[in-house]
Amino acid sequence: MSGAKIRILIAEDHLIARVGVTTIVNMQPDMTVVAEAANGQQAVDLYRKHLPDITLLDLRMPGLSGVEAATAIRREYPQARLIALTTYGGDEDIRRALQAGVQAYLTKDVLHDDLLKAIRAVHSGGTFLPPSVAATLAAQSPAPDLSAREIEVLSLIVGGLANKEIAYRLNIAEHTVKNHVKNILAKLGVGDRTQAATAAIQRGIIHLTP
Repeated sequence: MSGAKIRILIAEDHLIARVGVTTIVNMQPDMTVVAEAANGQQAVDLYRKHLPDITLLDLRMPGLSGVEAATAIRREYPQARLIALTTYGGDEDIRRALQAGVQAYLTKDVLHDDLLKAIRAVHSGGTFLPPSVAATLAAQSPAPDLSAREIEVLSLIVGGLANKEIAYRLNIAEHTVKNHVKNILAKLGVGDRTQAATAAIQRGIIHLTP
């Protein structure tokens, strides 16, 4: 029916951020927030209950992450329209979210106008990537094809561990660690461990835990 408002579910674990987005959305004549979730599992449960037109998902939430919630929702409701709203701007973060089925990816420093444009674009069946996000993806493709073990090693490099410590932690030989490090540097296109750690954080391959 014409005149129906876009029904929106907001999933964000920080209360102030959630209230802020809710306020912006509810000020629009063509939008209304039908439910608010504080974590990924709530987002999935509330999606089932309300079947909103659009779901705004923070990627970093306790329990189920936003990406996991997106995957779960899309598995059950393939037509779900999802927007990622996050502090993460690394190309691997963006790729993971797009693979999970989000149709728009916004970083939290986005202008109100972009948020509203994204909601309207996704609601009408389109996608929305702000220029900065699109540029990040374009500049960094293709994704580094790191194995699960290489990601483990990279995570420990980011944590400041030397090869000997990594070998001890993972219970593997030191020369095996050296081989992994060599492969990681080559795949990331960097010259040393410090550059590898920097690239891993900037691109969202590894996240620093607070």
